[in-house]
Amino acid sequence: MPFDHNDHYHRLLLRTIGRGSGGTGGRALDVGCGTGRFARRLAAAGYTVDAIDPSAEVIAEARAASGTGDGNGNGDGDGDGPNPRYRQADITTIELPAGHYDVITALASIHHVPFATVARLRDALAPGGTLVILGCAPESGPVDLLRTAVAVPANAVARLAVWTRDRATGRQVPAKPPVAEPTLPLPAIRRQAATLLPGATVRRKLFWRYLLVYRDPR
Repeated sequence: MPFDHNDHYHRLLLRTIGRGSGGTGGRALDVGCGTGRFARRLAAAGYTVDAIDPSAEVIAEARAASGTGDGNGNGDGDGDGPNPRYRQADITTIELPAGHYDVITALASIHHVPFATVARLRDALAPGGTLVILGCAPESGPVDLLRTAVAVPANAVARLAVWTRDRATGRQVPAKPPVAEPTLPLPAIRRQAATLLPGATVRRKLFWRYLLVYRDPR
């Protein structure tokens, strides 16, 4: 009964990006793109999108869903080729062009790497660019437990609705990217973000996600 918590927040993320960059045009990087659903939404919004993920399986599915075949997608993000442009790569080691991207997104992927990796994303932002992280963090404290008490029944209803829709339409369940349990609690994320991404906002969301937004001040 698939209900993707990341997909649930796509509209919120697009609205957030729109406030930061105008919502159309420009270069975007989607980190940990999985099967490419949000990368395709960025492309539909007018961005030229580079989308990376370390999993060969989900990159292959992303290319198939976008009709881009087996190309390597190693372009420079300037619009000469498929859009989105998918690439199997590790965000901790891939060379990112400095000051290049108007928008960088990371949906449920930052907890797979050291949080300090956000500094590499920060440095890859163009002047005035926006970094948006939809992240995962373990629950900590009574407020999180209360939020979970609300989220569990809401999640059950949403799962049933998605299952009913998919059964009626015959939609196939896409491949799932590798899963890792988050270990860095939200207070620690806020502390590190204050140092690495000064001025960033971090807010806990309902379905076991937090939203971090950083806008380059240049």
